[in-house]
Amino acid sequence: MKSSIAAAALVAAFAFGTTSLAASDAKSSKAIEQAVNGDWRKPEAKERDAFRHPAEALAFWGVKPGAHILEVAPGGGWWTEILAPYARITKGSYSATAADLDDPKVSEGAKKGRADFAAKYTDKAIYGDITLVNWGPNAKPLPANKYDFVFVGRMFHNWIRAGAVDKNLATIYAGVKPGGVLAIEQHRGAPGSDASTGYVAESVVIEQVEKAGFKLDAKSEINANPKDTKDHPFGVWTLPPVRQSAKEGSDPNFDHAKYDAIGESDRMTLRFVKPKK
Repeated sequence: MKSSIAAAALVAAFAFGTTSLAASDAKSSKAIEQAVNGDWRKPEAKERDAFRHPAEALAFWGVKPGAHILEVAPGGGWWTEILAPYARITKGSYSATAADLDDPKVSEGAKKGRADFAAKYTDKAIYGDITLVNWGPNAKPLPANKYDFVFVGRMFHNWIRAGAVDKNLATIYAGVKPGGVLAIEQHRGAPGSDASTGYVAESVVIEQVEKAGFKLDAKSEINANPKDTKDHPFGVWTLPPVRQSAKEGSDPNFDHAKYDAIGESDRMTLRFVKPKK
């Protein structure tokens, strides 16, 4: 009798857990759709969805409602305009790395970049409360075990060139909760690719991230582009959206047609998890 009751309780608990997970996934999907389709995103940003597949990528990476999100090196904010509203909608939090104001060596340009980024996202009705965290070679550690979801978009080539891969990954690892996700999007090169072209071999990224303690959980071809030959005169920046045409300045006679036809780069889309201890 007792075993029957225990078995029934186990089945009920499993059913409840499955239902709760399904409800969470549905809530996340709806919030992702709201964030991706938000009217605050400019038409030119939405045009890039065809190459960057934000809704599909976020679903693959497994961002969850209420997550504490950290975006590393947000740049112009293409992902910020999706991730910050998602955090607001689901009652989570959004943080982004920025110039280290505690470092006396930080340039005035970097400080201005941080201020400009902050000024761009002051509308709390859209973006919620955005927190900027110091980031740089001399920055203090991130809050330990805080973040559920950390996103690094197209930064690995820069880290390799700066010799900062190990330090940056160690910093991120310390800040991610056990069981938390590190989501990576990166221009994908052939084995032996030169990082100065913007391309990095997928095997190199996986090796370095796993060396830092994360475990590869899944790979996706969502952002694959088989048209990308990866042998362009100005590296990945020859392609849209940068469309570089000269080493310095621009060449009005440069023929962009071939590269525009390729579209944006071939990209790896990887999900890593910090093991639970």
